[in-house]
Parts: sequence; structure tokens; C-alpha cells
Amino acid sequence: MEIKNKTLLITGGTGSFGTAVLRKFINSDHFREIRIFSRDEKKQDDMRNQFKNDKLKFYIGDVREYSSIEPATRGVDYIFHAAALKQVPSCEFFPMQAVQTNVIGTQNVIEAAVKNNVAKVICLSTDKAAYPINAMGISKAMMEKVAVAASRNAGETTVCLTRYGNVMASRGSVIPLFVKQIKNQESLTITDPKMTRFLMSLEEAVDLVLFAFEHGNPGDLFVNKAPAGTIGDLAQALRELFNADNEIKIIGTRHGEKLYETLCTREEMEKAEDMGNFYRIPADNRDLNYAQYFSEGDRDISAIEDYHSHNTAQQDVEGMKKLLLKLPLIRKEVLGEDIMQYPD
Repeated sequence: MEIKNKTLLITGGTGSFGTAVLRKFINSDHFREIRIFSRDEKKQDDMRNQFKNDKLKFYIGDVREYSSIEPATRGVDYIFHAAALKQVPSCEFFPMQAVQTNVIGTQNVIEAAVKNNVAKVICLSTDKAAYPINAMGISKAMMEKVAVAASRNAGETTVCLTRYGNVMASRGSVIPLFVKQIKNQESLTITDPKMTRFLMSLEEAVDLVLFAFEHGNPGDLFVNKAPAGTIGDLAQALRELFNADNEIKIIGTRHGEKLYETLCTREEMEKAEDMGNFYRIPADNRDLNYAQYFSEGDRDISAIEDYHSHNTAQQDVEGMKKLLLKLPLIRKEVLGEDIMQYPD
């Protein structure tokens, strides 16, 4: 990136994404200061001891509270907004908590950024925001609407978004669970073996955000193209890598889960710009002064297919094994490599 000696703020910065960003930039001259904003002092202390770098500055606070996020944005050039409630079942049982963090928290971050003349804010979203059926996805879909609406009146601050699928081996995902079950000689608990999910590494998630960082216009939404596979094949690939014969137990679909996830709706695909490894979906910048009854509609979008984990490139068991062997967690457990893993 053609930037130098800037200040970066990462909300929810002690998670998997924040750690990956730090590894990418901590020893570069892009940023003279990287601020980590989160509400968990234990994780901040762990990160402080792990990196031991004077560039890092830590801020305790919660995006739900404007009074805590606003001071953290003073003097900041760029923000990666990663703070969120992300677990589908917990958001189903506590939907207002998802609203407080994912929707109101995002509004607070953007308002603080605009007040303090931050150059660019990248808001991280999820495939569950496309055709949402669960509280987590609905709250993230509203987060996207909040960000796009704010982008129209953000002055010198550019607000844009990224949307990506499940990050393999990230905190709370199914791969660490399967590894734990294999090591404990327990049954592998699978909701539906035919369920498909996009397969992204953490590095690819960071690359998507950096692409938006460089190319984003106000209100843009960026999506990366990713392969997918079934949960059944994922479990089998892990059993083969570990030379395990654990029983596979079908437990049924959990609260709010889909058979497949969508990264781009057909309405978005109708206007999406293909940028190689990414799609750029520009904001709808029409204002409220449209006709009460439209006189000329868009082309028939019913002929356009949305981009989802059933129709993207599919990985079989062997393809899954190759992707899994790129993950630090799997390389450590299977190959015995003593390498840094993503945080628990």
C-alpha cells in the first residue's frame, strides 16, 4: 500500500483478524501506530506480551459506548472495524445484544470517525448478511445498511465494507472443534453433512480488507471469490489427515443455520463489478426523490443467480486436505510444526 507513517485503529483487535493484521504490518513502515480497541483486558495483555512492540497502543472500551470509542479515534487515519457478535446460536437467544454491538456499535464507530476526520473506515461483514434468516445475519445486514447510509454524508471520511464467509480455524469455528473431538476420541458432531460453507483462510480475509482499503469508494461492498465444500467432506478430510476413525454423529441443524451461505445476492450480482479475485458492489446512491410509481424498471434480475456456497467452485475431500494443510493449527497438530497459531 502506498501509505507511510499512518495511525491504524482495529476495533475488536484482539481476535483472529486483528492478530493477522498485526503480523502483516507490525514490522512495516506503513503505520507508525496501531491501536487495539476491545473490552477484554486479558486478551490485550496477552497480545502486548506476544508482540512486545512500541507501535501497539491498547484501548479498553466497547463500541456500544460512544464515549469510549470516540477518544480512541482521535488522530487516527484508518479504521478496520472488526468488533462484532458473531456466533449464530448466541445471537438467536440474545438478539438485542447483537443489535447493540453490530448495529449501534457500528454507528458509533462511524460517527466518531467522521467527527475526528478519519480518512477511511472498513466495516467487516459476513455472508450471513445476504438473505439473512438468523439474528446474527440480520444484525449484520442492518450494519451494512447503516454503513452505506452513513457513507453518503461522511464528508472527508470514506466508509466502505467487506463481506466474507467462514474463516477456517478461526475462533469458534468448526475446525478447532473437530480437531478437539478427534484428539479426545469423541464422535464428530455434524449438523448436516450436505451443508456447504465457503472456505477462506485468515490471510485471504485480511487480503480482502486490504483490497477494500486501497480501492474502496464511499458505500462500496467488496466480496472475495472463494471455494466451498460440504461439512461431511470437511470432517472426512480431517479424519484422513489425523489417520482417525472417529464416528460421525449427525446432530441436526442448529438455530438459524442455512443449508448454504450466500456471498452476493442476485440483486447485488446484477450490478457487481468483477475485479478478478473480488466483486465490487457499488452503493445504491439514489435519493428519496424517486417517482411514486416507477415508469422504467431494471432488467429482469430473476435470470441472474446469486453467488453462494452451492454454486461456487467445490472442493472434494482431497481438495479440502490441501486447504487444511495450509492452516497453522493443522500443520502444528498433523505435522508437528511449532508455528504461531491464531488466538483461542
